[in-house]
Amino acid sequence: MEQLRELIAFIAKSLVDDPDAVQVVAVEGEKTVILELTVAPSDLGKVIGKDGRTARAMRTLLSSTSARYSKRAVLEIIE
Repeated sequence: MEQLRELIAFIAKSLVDDPDAVQVVAVEGEKTVILELTVAPSDLGKVIGKDGRTARAMRTLLSSTSARYSKRAVLEIIE
């Protein structure tokens, strides 16, 4: 699951102005992994994107990558 966490961290750090504030915490369950993404408040809009398109794209990448591990991955963006 470390690869999933690193994927989301890499994408988020590429999008924001303050990459040092990006934190990704993985909470593993039996069949699900929840990735909690935290960014600086000023960068929240950049991670979510217009009409949520950027967040939706990140979730799509995450779900296709997590299929390799036979687990369901969920991305939560913490405000």
